[in-house]
Amino acid sequence: MNIRPAGAASTRSFARPVLESRAIRVAESAPDRESAIHRCADVLEEIGAVHPAYREAMLDREWAMSTHLGEGIAIPHGLDASRLLVRRDSLAVLRFPDGVGWDGGRVFVCVAIAARGDGHLALLAALAAILLDPDRARALREATDPAEIVRMLNSVEDEP
Repeated sequence: MNIRPAGAASTRSFARPVLESRAIRVAESAPDRESAIHRCADVLEEIGAVHPAYREAMLDREWAMSTHLGEGIAIPHGLDASRLLVRRDSLAVLRFPDGVGWDGGRVFVCVAIAARGDGHLALLAALAAILLDPDRARALREATDPAEIVRMLNSVEDEP
């Protein structure tokens, strides 16, 4: 199954430069989704991917429309106008083992996106493929090894 949008780079070439092990946290906690988004913004700032003002854009985006995708996964990101606050395309993956209440559901993994262009579309396609398979979605929710998380998000390209 080809999950890449027409003209997009392969998932493998996209995920390697933007998803670094140092941007993965596997034992986070947050009392609510706003706090979880703040943690996502903290990590994006720590790795030098975004200007500090990007955090407000992430919250604005969340209040405009929930980023909860289902299967315990959310994709916090900024509004289109906030792309100028992104220093480089990057991802941060934060795992909340106890979950966070999120727009009527429960989120266990946040994949925070900082993108200046459309490169993040390949990752969204990879996440969609994972979410369509309940076993793979569970594996992503339960993963505790950053290298395994990177492998999961890269492996979609290798599927038939």
